[in-house]
Amino acid sequence: MSGNKCKVQSAKCKVKAQNLKFLFFSLSFTLCALCFTLASYADDTVGPNVAGGFYPDDPVELKKMVDGFLQEVNPHPPEGKIFALISPHAGYGYSGRVAAHGYKLIKDKPYKTVIVIGTSHYLGFSGVSVYPQGKFRTPLGSIEIDRKLAQQLLGKDEEIKFDPRAFKEEHSVEVQLPFLQESLSGFKIVPIVMGDCTLTVCRRLASLLKEAIAAREDVLVVASSDLYHGYDYREAQAVDKITVTFLKKMDAEGLYYAIREKKAQACGGFGMVATLLLAKEFGHDKLAVLDQTNSAQVTGNKEKGVWTVGYLSCAIDAPDKEGLNKQKEEENRGEKPMLNKEERSKLLEIARSSIKSYLNNGEKPMLNESSPVLNEEMGVFVTLHEKGALRGCIGNLIGKGPLFLSVRDMAIESATGDPRFPALQPAELKDVEIEISVLSPMKRIKSADEIVLGRHGVLVRKGLHSGVFLPQVADETGWTKEEFLNNLCAHKAGLPESAWKDPSTELYIFTAEIFSEKK
Repeated sequence: MSGNKCKVQSAKCKVKAQNLKFLFFSLSFTLCALCFTLASYADDTVGPNVAGGFYPDDPVELKKMVDGFLQEVNPHPPEGKIFALISPHAGYGYSGRVAAHGYKLIKDKPYKTVIVIGTSHYLGFSGVSVYPQGKFRTPLGSIEIDRKLAQQLLGKDEEIKFDPRAFKEEHSVEVQLPFLQESLSGFKIVPIVMGDCTLTVCRRLASLLKEAIAAREDVLVVASSDLYHGYDYREAQAVDKITVTFLKKMDAEGLYYAIREKKAQACGGFGMVATLLLAKEFGHDKLAVLDQTNSAQVTGNKEKGVWTVGYLSCAIDAPDKEGLNKQKEEENRGEKPMLNKEERSKLLEIARSSIKSYLNNGEKPMLNESSPVLNEEMGVFVTLHEKGALRGCIGNLIGKGPLFLSVRDMAIESATGDPRFPALQPAELKDVEIEISVLSPMKRIKSADEIVLGRHGVLVRKGLHSGVFLPQVADETGWTKEEFLNNLCAHKAGLPESAWKDPSTELYIFTAEIFSEKK
């Protein structure tokens, strides 16, 4: 019996050994396969996911389309070297023209690495995925990943890692690449896809990026994002206005919580938050909205129930490293201020005293001014606000007599002659804030692309119809350029909304030096 037991025990040991050997080889094979898969993602060229869908898969057709967009647009360049762009990632037929505004500004610039921060549309995951090495391919060719920079982001935070699944079907990074290929040469990329992220992770990504690019001046950041997604055009307008307000203020934290609370919408919102945080780390505090629209405006179908997506192009430019004030900035741009501080104060004093005199005795005060500048002929508008609400606005687009007398006359007209309001009463004057806009000469433009919202006032003229909006109207309303021009035509000039698109309609732009008793 003892010998038989030994034989049985020996047989069992052999079986166990064979099973362990099989298990070892199985695990080894699985690990090798996994390593091979990861190596394939890292080393192989990543092909396009949406060529032939979001944009043409034929390289000739794609190049022609992108170059066409770049030639069509004429954005006003920010004052400094562009640090970052915010760019949409929808199909080119919807958002390509908007995206071109940002890429036109960086065309042929000496950027050597572009960090493209996209968002995950297909894989639900927490944190950030950074592609570590290899190439990304579009119909226009392959782009090498900046391996050194990408590796500097990995291995330092468990939420910032490489998950190849995040890129498998994703388009948010890819859609930016053909525009980059037609705008820059000899550059590499760092592809990043963000999943569901806490504000801490957004800050951590910004911190790691800052460490990685601190010594470089040849890096561009592109945050890839669309805005509102829904079925209501009016809701899209309202929600996107909130989103853009946070962006204009460079308020990363405010934008993050507004997205979390569903007050703002941006599918790539966390990428925008990280980009704002990074920009502010380097001292950037100026964001320019270059263009904005949505799919309803592109297609012309604004009916409720139609799927609508918002598109936006922004640029964040270099900081004012020398701490120059606004006046110095204007001088550096060759735009010396028309008025100094004393001259502005004098005109505000003239406006208030003239209104007070006219309300009390019905006469314009007799005035004299020795200042050469205040005796020049300039267009001017005087605007009155009472407890924050508009109370009157009258002006001349073209100078008619000395500036100080024009201010006197327009102040009185704003108080008593604006047909939209009853004449101001003497007791109301104490609650009125006076704002003066001194205008530059008018410049005829060929296309609305030359208009920069918030910077340019616009005059539209067709036949006997004309209307004007001052530059500050865009900031006060939050309108897109299309809304700004539609309202100008319809409500100021008495023309059809789309009259500004008619080649026979004349468009003029001007700038304004705006100052008030409050500011």
